[in-house]
Amino acid sequence: MQAQSFFSLIRSFTFKRNLNAMKVLSSFYWSKWNKKATQWGMPISVSIEPTTSCNLRCPECPSGLRSFTRPTGMLDEKFFRKSIDEMSSHLLYITFYFQGEPYLNPNFLEMVKYANSKRIYTSTSTNAHYLDDATAKRTVESGLERLIISIDGTTQETYSSYRVGGNLDKVIEGTKNVLKWKKQLRSSTPHLIFQFLVVKQNEHQVEHVKFLAEELGVDEVLLKTAQINDFENGNALIPTQEKYSRYKQKADGTWVNKNKFENHCWKMWNSCVITWDGAVVPCCFDKDATHRLGMLTDFSMKQIWHSEPYNRFRAAVLTSRKDIDICKNCSEGTKVWAD
Repeated sequence: MQAQSFFSLIRSFTFKRNLNAMKVLSSFYWSKWNKKATQWGMPISVSIEPTTSCNLRCPECPSGLRSFTRPTGMLDEKFFRKSIDEMSSHLLYITFYFQGEPYLNPNFLEMVKYANSKRIYTSTSTNAHYLDDATAKRTVESGLERLIISIDGTTQETYSSYRVGGNLDKVIEGTKNVLKWKKQLRSSTPHLIFQFLVVKQNEHQVEHVKFLAEELGVDEVLLKTAQINDFENGNALIPTQEKYSRYKQKADGTWVNKNKFENHCWKMWNSCVITWDGAVVPCCFDKDATHRLGMLTDFSMKQIWHSEPYNRFRAAVLTSRKDIDICKNCSEGTKVWAD
């Protein structure tokens, strides 16, 4: 996180939020030490899903593949406001993203604005196909503090090999629109990031995307390893350069995750994911919401966060994380950041 983005996050700090963060951190290390799931605080951050809909057909994404078994739909703004009102005293950070394209929800930027009014740091990730001039202006005006733009290639051929159905020119145009309005409105936000998902088809353009970001005036480039659903016997998306991959090849020709799967996970203590219809799930690797720990439509976040099902899941992480299905593709320790 660069300096400007860090100072924006500092704005979210209050006495109650700081005290809660200390409780969460303490309970994490206590649980890690004694191997018993203990939670003294409330979530510091949440990811919330504006929609499961998407305009693209990316090959490893359930939104793109239209392969969800869970219900699909749009986050309701009234439900969002009610949930944020409940959590705002302890919440520092909201990521408006799980699956889908956030800008397809017509009330997305109003929800960002509401979270911003509560002094909560806001972030989202987009494929940037809907950042026309008017929407770019509204994005800057909303107070959104971190905008991640997925750009997985610097030529149309490379870009669309993964972002199936996408148009690179629209991504660049949308980026320029946001940068223009930041300048015209004299706004330091959103902190603009090019995220480059490194796969075999685009790994030769890693340096190119850094040059493109610099040329446009983008604040940061983030290189990200790709989650691949069927990797054990190899996959055409796995990069040839191992440093860009979550996986490594064994002597027998099969592939394994490079993660050592130590029995702890900070995310289980400090954050969670909320689906568009109010299901609370452990993290962003539970894309189909198979590990539902409670519904915010039926229970409060406090009830869910300190519930027996949630503590059983935390205990399972402390006992044998490698045996939990959603942990098998976890990127902990294998993300690659640009210089």
